[in-house]
Amino acid sequence: MTHPISTPRASVSIVLAGSGGAGVMTAGNMLLEAAAIAGYYALMTRSSGPQIRGGEAAAMVRIATTPVENVEDHFHVLAAIDWQNINRFAAEIPLDASSLIVGDPDHGEPPDVFVKSGASYAPVGMKKLAKSIKGGWPNMVSLGILAALIGLPESAVARAVEKSLKKRPDSLEASLAAVRAGMHAAEGMPARYPLRPAAEAKTPRWLITGNEAAGYGAIRGGVRFVAAYPITPGTELLEWMAPALTKVGGALVQAEDELASINMIIGASYGGVPSLTATSGPGLALMMEALGLASASETPVVVVDVQRVGPSTGIPTKSEQSDLNIALYGFHGDAPHLVLAPNSVADCLTTTQWATHLAEMTQAPAIVLSDQFFGQARAVVDRPADLVFAGQRLTAPANSPDYKRYALTDSGVSPMAIPGTPGTVYTADGLEHAERGTPSSQATDHLAQLDKRQRKLESVDYGHYWAEVEGEGELAVVTFGSCTAPVREAFAQARRNGFRARLISMRLLLPAQTARLTEALAGVKRVLVVEQTHSKQFYRYLRSEYDVPGSVSSYSRPGPLPMRPEEIVSQLEKWSRA
Repeated sequence: MTHPISTPRASVSIVLAGSGGAGVMTAGNMLLEAAAIAGYYALMTRSSGPQIRGGEAAAMVRIATTPVENVEDHFHVLAAIDWQNINRFAAEIPLDASSLIVGDPDHGEPPDVFVKSGASYAPVGMKKLAKSIKGGWPNMVSLGILAALIGLPESAVARAVEKSLKKRPDSLEASLAAVRAGMHAAEGMPARYPLRPAAEAKTPRWLITGNEAAGYGAIRGGVRFVAAYPITPGTELLEWMAPALTKVGGALVQAEDELASINMIIGASYGGVPSLTATSGPGLALMMEALGLASASETPVVVVDVQRVGPSTGIPTKSEQSDLNIALYGFHGDAPHLVLAPNSVADCLTTTQWATHLAEMTQAPAIVLSDQFFGQARAVVDRPADLVFAGQRLTAPANSPDYKRYALTDSGVSPMAIPGTPGTVYTADGLEHAERGTPSSQATDHLAQLDKRQRKLESVDYGHYWAEVEGEGELAVVTFGSCTAPVREAFAQARRNGFRARLISMRLLLPAQTARLTEALAGVKRVLVVEQTHSKQFYRYLRSEYDVPGSVSSYSRPGPLPMRPEEIVSQLEKWSRA
């Protein structure tokens, strides 16, 4: 099947795949960098097997003239340096009859699963081309092919390669020559997918991952101590924060396990230092007992949970939202706490910063539900706004008269004495207590402290940050986290057919914002809840905590495949006709 050269388009999605050592991720990152240099927005996600290191991998890049936060319905180009174990990624690389497959014939023919899509095939001897250049590599040839197919300027690609190889000048000239060879090889291919010219950037842009954004948000929020145990897919957050904290006078400690890390940050926070740990589902499960201590002792801490597919070890390198229930309900006893969820890569910064301020202000633990899609995705985004939140910890001055650490105040928040402050000694442990912190088994003290801990979260004015609310109409989709962007793009597609609806992406999940959601849904007759869990956790949470108006339906499916706009459009069409 022969494709004509396409007219310029606003968005193009490409994937580069290969076996371990093929340099797929290196080339993918260079392509992303080149797109940023050329003035485009872009998003790169990655797929790999469960191996510790090495093995097959795929770099999936979407480049566009407007901000992009999710994957498209299909890929326009699949370039494979080799076909080793690529079948493992077949479901993650949807192609159609308008797509193009580029492969090296010396490594065999494309697998049937891709051929059946009707995509065209353009064989290129990438390995031979690379060998013809002293020091050349096939991944640089593939980079040139992809750049040419989508119309990225050679100058932008060259700058990206130079930036990446600045510490390896001996490889630079060979790599640039391989890129040019790839661009030349693309000239006779049966399809092109040129991007529209990029608009001039009106604001600064960042090239950042969700994990990096969350780390920066924590530092902007005041975090100066981190203790954590590495776990996929949250490890990069810790790797980024380790050197960043030293620049602001902070420190990071790699603990021996998750139990140690959560108790270390509780201790540091008790000492007056805003503290954080990052983990994933298995680690969060181990932290639950200590988080109960943080709630009972009113010690603020932040836990960033970069969710992955569960249960148990599950699929460490894939995304899901199924830690929602444990974040909401996993604490033993009645332990009021905060649960927040960012709704984009850039929003990982804002939400983690806000979570830190809320934790400090309310003296309560906060859980930030990020996920693998956000955490490990690298994106070109507009620089997030420099937000200043008002929350900070209320501390007791020296020699406070009749000091009561857990005094029953109207707001529920009572001054927290920093250890060593004269005249403010108190007991802090996990036992129920009276106002001075003295352990108590009295029913009156237990009820009074339960009410106090709940009251301090309910008395906060969370403002408009609780959710992103947009659109209008009698239909509404309620979602959170990484489902937000595909729903938004699905709305844009459906709007061309006259579809009108509201999108409510909830950023603050706990405490429940009943009055605000009621206001956001005023006049709505039908609600669709979209989430990436198998057991409809978000849907069940909304039905239990909120009086959702009208008819309420659910579209819920688990990972590891990311949500795509077309599946949500299909649900919207079925839903609107029902």
